[in-house]
Amino acid sequence: MSTGSGTLSEVAATARVSEMTVSRVLRGKTNVSQKTRARVLEAVQSLGYVPNRMAAALASAKSMQLAVIIPSLRNIVFPELLAGITDTLEGAGYQAVIGVSEYSLKREAKLVAAMISWRPAGIIITNAYHHPDVVNLLTASPAPIVEVMELTRNPIDMCVGLNHRKAGAATATRLLKKGYRRFAYLGCDLEADKAAGKRFKGFLETITQGGGELVAKSTVDEPSSVALGRRHFADLLAQSPRIEAVYLSNDAVASGALMYCLAEGIPVPEKIAIASFSGLEIGQAMPLPLTTVRSPRYKMGCLSAQRVLDRLNGKKPPRVTDAGFELIEGATT
Repeated sequence: MSTGSGTLSEVAATARVSEMTVSRVLRGKTNVSQKTRARVLEAVQSLGYVPNRMAAALASAKSMQLAVIIPSLRNIVFPELLAGITDTLEGAGYQAVIGVSEYSLKREAKLVAAMISWRPAGIIITNAYHHPDVVNLLTASPAPIVEVMELTRNPIDMCVGLNHRKAGAATATRLLKKGYRRFAYLGCDLEADKAAGKRFKGFLETITQGGGELVAKSTVDEPSSVALGRRHFADLLAQSPRIEAVYLSNDAVASGALMYCLAEGIPVPEKIAIASFSGLEIGQAMPLPLTTVRSPRYKMGCLSAQRVLDRLNGKKPPRVTDAGFELIEGATT
């Protein structure tokens, strides 16, 4: 059976061998002569035969695919995560099958149910908060599971990530040390983006404990983007004339806010300071590089894939892996 124009039986007939011999060649077995192997490969190429890996996996109860579920492809942080996953899997012969939840827990549940039905070798899923149906499905799955990008003390199986609450607190501590006391926040909906919500909580707790206060806040029910930051920054500033520093949900939003300030002639950081999270290239390429926290997205992708591979190879990787983060002192604070 194949997904191309030829079939296994046609390849066998063209190469004048049995279907079993064709199968041996395609699986890389060495007990086939070089002449026979050459005839089979020539027939495969001429007929456009593509092996149906999914059918083979179902027949052998072994899959070479890993299910990877992310919230978005619009946010650059997730393609970087995927790059780490796919680079790590490539050398081991596995492929990633990707699903996008668009930050919807219900959609995530449908994706998990669909992907588990074809018995993937492992599952990598972003964040640590899921629909109850997802928790039940993943808990019952025999495949290795990695929750990636967030840390949790009680992962479903394993987790690789960073402590977002501490990342928000680290930013707040730095701003307090620089003398800022009146803060504002701008970003996407904190219920939809749970990680951003954790960062904001750590930020708010730290500034409050340090004698600061939050004098303005705006959360927008739309995906994070440069446009979001630029469109909504004026409305945020209009909430209070006392704002000294603004904490933004990520570097995309912060870059838009900085663009607004540059366009309107608002001096940064003399009039308004800007701090953020992600460590994106665009943030560091701005006329004023952003003060931000860099999350090791590629590294987390590599580590999450390696944890799955280790488990598949009979090893016992750690349940919780803290990938850490880095505070970047930019020119916006």
